Amino acid sequence: MMRMKKAKHMLLPLAMVLFLSFTSVHKFYVSVTNMVYSEEDKAFQITSRIFIDDLDDLMEERYGIKSQLATPDESKLADEYLEKYFRAKFMVEINGKPVKYNFLGKRYDTDVAICYLEIPNINLSDVKSVSVQNEILTDLFDEQQNVVHVKWAGHKKSFVLIKGNNKGMLNL
Repeated sequence: MMRMKKAKHMLLPLAMVLFLSFTSVHKFYVSVTNMVYSEEDKAFQITSRIFIDDLDDLMEERYGIKSQLATPDESKLADEYLEKYFRAKFMVEINGKPVKYNFLGKRYDTDVAICYLEIPNINLSDVKSVSVQNEILTDLFDEQQNVVHVKWAGHKKSFVLIKGNNKGMLNL
């Protein structure tokens, strides 16, 4: 009888740990970036969708600011640091040469921040190759996946970039 009580006391914590490990939520770390060539504007227009809570974590971890994105208390420095982070972690090369892009801003859609970028003055007939390096959040989350869709002149190419493989290239 004493052995049975002792076994119950030992098994109960083990059972609780096992139960809780199966019920915990596993977070999915992903961003989606669309890069579309606009014939009308002669520009690559880029939108990048990133979870707001991940960006909040990033701002605090990397820059030490509580950004509180999408709230009335959003930090006045949020846009400045978000642009700074993009410039360090998101790069585009056309024909093997890095190109500058304009960071146009962001807006919110439920739990996602949508960041807008543009590479102006691009003549598509001169473009032979496009390379995208996307390291957004891979410095914070090892499991981060950055999906990139590139669309031009009726064509579409997609790739998934991760920490160890953060660059995708396509020939036009």
